[in-house]
Amino acid sequence: MSSDLPPPYFNISPDAAFAQLDAPTDTSGFAQIAQACQQGRSDLAGRGMDDTGRKQLRRFSTWEITKYLIPVAPAHFRRVLRQNPDLPQGRSETEGGAKWFTLEEVLRLRAHFGAEGSKAKDYIPYRPKGQPAKIVAVANFKGGVGKTSTCAHLAMSAALDGYRVLMVDLDSQGSMTSIFGGQVADEWATVFPLLARHYGQTLQADNQRRLDRGEAPLPLDDTLSEAMGVKTADVIQNTHWPNIDLIGAQLNLYWSEFQIPVWRMQSRGWKLWDALGDILAADGVLDDYDLVFLDTPPALGYLTINGLSAADILLVPLGASFLEFDSTGRFFDMLHSTFQSIESSENTAARALGRPEMAFEWDAVRAVITRYDGAQQAEMAGLIQAYLGRTISPYRQDFTALIGQAGESVNGIYEADYRDFNRETYVRGRATFDETYAAFKTLLLGIWRRDEQAAAQAAE
Repeated sequence: MSSDLPPPYFNISPDAAFAQLDAPTDTSGFAQIAQACQQGRSDLAGRGMDDTGRKQLRRFSTWEITKYLIPVAPAHFRRVLRQNPDLPQGRSETEGGAKWFTLEEVLRLRAHFGAEGSKAKDYIPYRPKGQPAKIVAVANFKGGVGKTSTCAHLAMSAALDGYRVLMVDLDSQGSMTSIFGGQVADEWATVFPLLARHYGQTLQADNQRRLDRGEAPLPLDDTLSEAMGVKTADVIQNTHWPNIDLIGAQLNLYWSEFQIPVWRMQSRGWKLWDALGDILAADGVLDDYDLVFLDTPPALGYLTINGLSAADILLVPLGASFLEFDSTGRFFDMLHSTFQSIESSENTAARALGRPEMAFEWDAVRAVITRYDGAQQAEMAGLIQAYLGRTISPYRQDFTALIGQAGESVNGIYEADYRDFNRETYVRGRATFDETYAAFKTLLLGIWRRDEQAAAQAAE
């Protein structure tokens, strides 16, 4: 284009602009746009599904298993299979070709190597006995920072590592639910009835006190009455990953943001911030799984507060730009104000009643630089590192071609078949998420070891 040409916003004709103009949009126009998006979403999501409308996890080759999943030499791996014909033997797609295994088979093989293999190698992922699952919230109120992608890939990494994982989608947009192929008909298949049940239990306790005082109890409406019978297991669905389960989300979950404050006004003693964590613990979820990942909405609403309060570990993704750094700083400022306000309010009443004061605490809080471009963002990332110090995770998650290509097929990177890519592209693209998981796993194991030592000291 010639530099002598004027910029495109000069000399625009009002008449020509008017000729291109559509009719004004009314409320029904939103429905038409939403329907078009829904159709597109269904078509695109269908790329990752089989003929039955379900997602299927691909198989893993001997090369992948011995390089990424089970730390043994390929020759030793094949020798163990020959010596143990009862173990999964894999499937060849061509005569004499490489063997491919389902993840269920990989997990069986991992268990065998854990029982029979070298004790110097970590075949089975570490989790101290007697310790509950760790709840990990991934949050930031700025969209587009890679929050859902980071959460999903950490969950997949942990599953490939052998952990049992529960994904909880708290975002009514349901992106995490789509990634894992979840089907959610309405809010009753989300966390909504679990939160309602927690409030209903508080209301029942309040009513007992009213009866003791000779007052009339407040009725439980139909919603609360139905929610009282819902357990966490009722809203958990299996995914195409054998060791990842899901509590999904859909648009109706957003009504929780309006219903929760109404319940809080009806019962000022309801600790709404404890609802999700209390229910997960009461229903045995923290025993059934090793890790619970919470994907939160890009806003500091009641669902996010529930997720953050339940979490043991808080991860905050951000890009290496001034605007995202600035927004993330404001996010932490709002977290401080919100949780300090809760503590102050609760502890004023606790002191008046002579009860122990409360204090929120997280095992660890880490910011994670995502979508990192070292050629363009090294200086800004270094500045963020200097200001945040140890709060920043030590590894910066690169953006590679593999990330974009996997996203187009509605798959996570770990779901992508490396044969669809250049081998070097696959290894490089996977490496950035492997490093992110390694930093997270280092944090996780350190926390678990600290808990293990504290439990041992308490028992002495």
